[in-house]
Amino acid sequence: MIDINFVRKNPGILDKALKNRNKVPAEAKLLELDEKSRASQTKLQELQQERNKNSEAFGKAKAKGEDTSALQQRMELLKKEMAEMTEVANKTKAEFMDLLATIPNIPSDECPIGIDENANVEIRRFGEPRKFDFKPLEHHELGTNLGMMDFEKSARIAGSRFVFLFSEIARLERALAQFMLDVHTKENGYTEVYVPLILEQKAMFGVGQLPKFEEDLFKTTIGSYLIPTAEASLTNIYNGEILIEKELPLRYTAYTPCFRSEAGSAGRDTVGMLRQHQFGKVELVSITTPEQSIAEHERMTECAEGILKKLNLPFRTVVLSTGDMGFSSEKTYDLEVWLPGQDKYREISSCSRCNNFKARRMNTRYKNEKTGKNEFVHTLNGSGIAVGRCLIAVMENYQQKDGSIEIPEALVPYFGKEKIDARK
Repeated sequence: MIDINFVRKNPGILDKALKNRNKVPAEAKLLELDEKSRASQTKLQELQQERNKNSEAFGKAKAKGEDTSALQQRMELLKKEMAEMTEVANKTKAEFMDLLATIPNIPSDECPIGIDENANVEIRRFGEPRKFDFKPLEHHELGTNLGMMDFEKSARIAGSRFVFLFSEIARLERALAQFMLDVHTKENGYTEVYVPLILEQKAMFGVGQLPKFEEDLFKTTIGSYLIPTAEASLTNIYNGEILIEKELPLRYTAYTPCFRSEAGSAGRDTVGMLRQHQFGKVELVSITTPEQSIAEHERMTECAEGILKKLNLPFRTVVLSTGDMGFSSEKTYDLEVWLPGQDKYREISSCSRCNNFKARRMNTRYKNEKTGKNEFVHTLNGSGIAVGRCLIAVMENYQQKDGSIEIPEALVPYFGKEKIDARK
């Protein structure tokens, strides 16, 4: 959530940011509602002060045996006025907060300005796409040919955008997750966490999933939500708490299934595993001081890149434009892995720096040792990485002419063999 004090003191900045994000202006309406909300709160406080004085005067007059009828009438009138003003104050504050909750983060000046992904800027590449002496297949063709991937059976019992993985492809998915967790915990300093997969509305609001993305979430019959990413659980660990500065940064990782309705992706990536309702992902989350967050963003991105480098998968890193970045982010790096079956780079990880945007929604703070004041932490999150998409990348990049799939050297100890043999 943006800082309304910043908006008050810096006129024009919010609308400029919204324009860069390809959103409609909202600054004037937000400030109007802010003024109305503050004015109604001020009036309510004035009525409360008058009521207190009137009550004190009533008590003194009654003790002296004086006529209290006028004071009593005023008390009745104040009671009515306060009830009415309380209703007005609650309504105007709710209108203000509802609008504030829908306004995205202000992008960093480091981000390229543009309306969509076409304005994203590539900053580096790793590896060269393999040259095949045969036409490379897409992952779903490879998996189906091996008899280890079945979309038809899953569709019969769960609907579209689900898959059954069998035998060695199922084992490969598990091996990838274990490999990623080991790298992040043993080499990168993250603490592994087992997290809740269902969160309440308050927690989903805290990480910016609500109200903006409710249609993309799966809601339970009790009003809670299945997590769309482990970031929702990890970032909420300290919801409402005050942390100790010297313990920051805190770094966490988790492997979970993730659930998304993909409401806004009708007709996109309908074949295969690229965009599913349920998928596995290893997530990275950092909680830092404001001074630590920029360096932590670079570090987190390097940790995610390290997974792809160890697997020797060609990829590129891009900075997202203002029109392509996520709701809560002030700057995002996307890692795009090369998929030879599609002959293009596809997103496999996003690493985002959110400053105090989510911390304000969660009321998560730390005590500044220099000032002694409680200040909002900064939060960062990144895919470290999407296991299903990594499975796709390994299958497509390591496929052989006979339909077999070689296993990346770094993954062999986890998988247990060097190859998935072709179907006989």
